[in-house]
Amino acid sequence: MWYYEKKLQYPVKVSSCNPRLAKFLIEQYGGADGELAAALRYLNQRYSIPDKVIGLLTDIGTEEFAHLEMIATMVYKLTKDATPEQMKEAGLGAHYANHDNALFYQNAAGDAWTATYIQAKGDPIADLYEDIAAEEKARATYQWLINMSDDPDINDSLAFLREREIVHSLRFREAVEILKEERDKQKFF
Repeated sequence: MWYYEKKLQYPVKVSSCNPRLAKFLIEQYGGADGELAAALRYLNQRYSIPDKVIGLLTDIGTEEFAHLEMIATMVYKLTKDATPEQMKEAGLGAHYANHDNALFYQNAAGDAWTATYIQAKGDPIADLYEDIAAEEKARATYQWLINMSDDPDINDSLAFLREREIVHSLRFREAVEILKEERDKQKFF
């Protein structure tokens, strides 16, 4: 059971309307390495992982939903005052035609989110290595978004998210070591 605090995990401020930046941020909303895919991956994998690390997947999966909420807030704030012409100029014309400025699970190229983004092998160590890779890809994407952005307020929030991806990667690495030690002792998988 979760308790929802009606506030973002980290404040999201936007300096100005910028649908072009929003188009890029959508990658972390509905892309293969985005927050939705991560949250669902971890909360799904937790059912086939040993008890020693099940809580870690639950905690990080839940936090990824908080990150999804932050990205949604950024995209919304960057597009809420955009005109149809600005959306079109930003490469979001098709998005506007289908959704106005509503959020939709898609990547920056406009491809809809798909369950094929979620990996689950059933082997705990293989899954955790997949999770480490996912966190590192998300970290890299956040860095690239910061590199493309000239909005210091957005960059502050993106830097927070980038740092959380690093922490998650480190936690998954620790979990791999715990399970390797357990595997070597008990030969349970």
